[in-house]
Amino acid sequence: METVNIHHAKTHLSRLIERAAKGESFVIAKAGKPMVKLVPLDAPEAGAVRRIGFMSGQMSIPADFDRLGEDEIDTLFSGQS
Repeated sequence: METVNIHHAKTHLSRLIERAAKGESFVIAKAGKPMVKLVPLDAPEAGAVRRIGFMSGQMSIPADFDRLGEDEIDTLFSGQS
């Protein structure tokens, strides 16, 4: 694990973050004394997130779905009790 001084970390923060996002870890030190650790988060890659169709094949919709409750709705809207 690489150790960088705080001045270098401030100057090159963007580069260190990019490297950390790729899996590297760093220790940031002040006057040679380790202060903090920069590590990547365990978040999925941007391209790995898949939401649309994530339940594909796990449920089915009946063929008459758009007509479910049709008689009750007609009765309510026609004013018949």
